[in-house]
This record gives sequence, C-alpha cells and structure tokens, in this order.
Amino acid sequence: WSMAVIEEDGEVPAQAPAAEDAPAGEDIPGSDLGAFEPFEPEYDVEKAQDAKARGNSLFSSGNWQIAADAYTEALMWAPPSAEERAVYHCNRAACLLKLEQYEAVVDDCTAALEMDPRYVKALGRRMQAYEKQNLFTEALADAKAVADIEVDSKQAQAAVERLQRLEAEKLEKDKEEMLGKLKDLGNMFLGNFGMSLDNFKATKDETTGSYNIAYDPAPTPAPQ
Repeated sequence: WSMAVIEEDGEVPAQAPAAEDAPAGEDIPGSDLGAFEPFEPEYDVEKAQDAKARGNSLFSSGNWQIAADAYTEALMWAPPSAEERAVYHCNRAACLLKLEQYEAVVDDCTAALEMDPRYVKALGRRMQAYEKQNLFTEALADAKAVADIEVDSKQAQAAVERLQRLEAEKLEKDKEEMLGKLKDLGNMFLGNFGMSLDNFKATKDETTGSYNIAYDPAPTPAPQ
C-alpha cells in the first residue's frame, strides 16, 4: 500500500485599552469598530488542486517535507465539505510516513477515514504507522478492514497473518513481564517471613482444570 503539519506562529495582539467614559452602544471616536464585519474564510478548489498536483510532483522526487507542506496548503484552500480533503490528508500521511512521523500519520489517516471509511490507502498507511509504533492490535484491525474490502488481495491476507503473529508474540512477552513483576512483588512480601514463591507449588487438576497450591518448606533449587 501505497506529510508535516504547518503550524502558524503568530503573536497574540495586545488588547487595546478601553476608552474612558465611552457611552455604551456607541462607536469609539477614531476607531473602525463600528464598520467591522465578520471574517469569512476564502476557499478555492482550483488552488487546492494545484497545490495537490505540486505535492504529487514533490513526493515523486523524494522531497517529503515540501510535499507535505503542499498538501497542507491544499487542505487550507479546500472547503470543509469537499470530498477531496480525504485524498489530501491521505497524501500528506504518505509524506509523514516517509518522515517517520508516525503519530501524525495516524491523525491524517483517521481524518481521511472519517470522510471515507473504506479508503484502502488510508487504512494501509495507518496500519503501517501503528505497526512502526508496536501497536499491533490496532494495526491488525486496519489490516483486517483492508482484507474485508479487498477480499481477493493476497497482500492484505498476508498482512493479517503477519500481524496476528506479532500481536500474539507481544501479548506473550507482556504477560511474562507482568508475571515477573508480580513474582518480584510476592517475594518481597514473603521475604519478611523467610519465604518466597518457590515455597509454593501449583498442581493442575486435569479433571476440573483448577489448580491446587501446596506449601513446600524446602523447595528443590531450579537448575542453573
């Protein structure tokens, strides 16, 4: 399957001091406040498309950051309701993926998917970003979504199987780490009584599936 966010830096203007003794409801002499009109943002679909085309060219030449800025410009020109915004977000995500800004990739792809939930490229790029962050459960969900849409795609099915293995390995590793921490905590408590968890043996009852806990005052040392 197969984009940096511009932040506008601007100083907050200091609030002008209120004129003394200005009558309520009247314009302040010498000011333009009485003629103030609400600001209406300007959108231009043609300029948005031009910015997108420039971004595509820059992406093809490997200028990821500048391409991302071009897609950001496209988003600035595009009306909020424009369907093309999903494409601009997804294209910017492709740049951010190259720039290894994985959290921003997730944000852009999610924005695209809010407009088009079956957008395969957005699902695929978000899946890659999740996987790069070791978020295998989230990546697997996106891979399955792609496989459901593209039912004949061997690549999609291979991604599902690979992520299932990675998720299982991570869950097993997390479980071992948790059990190790619990054992350390238990030994710290039992140490106050001259014991450790090694003094307790768990035997599984094959009939019921339950475990019986037995105390062993002299446990056999584990092999080195």
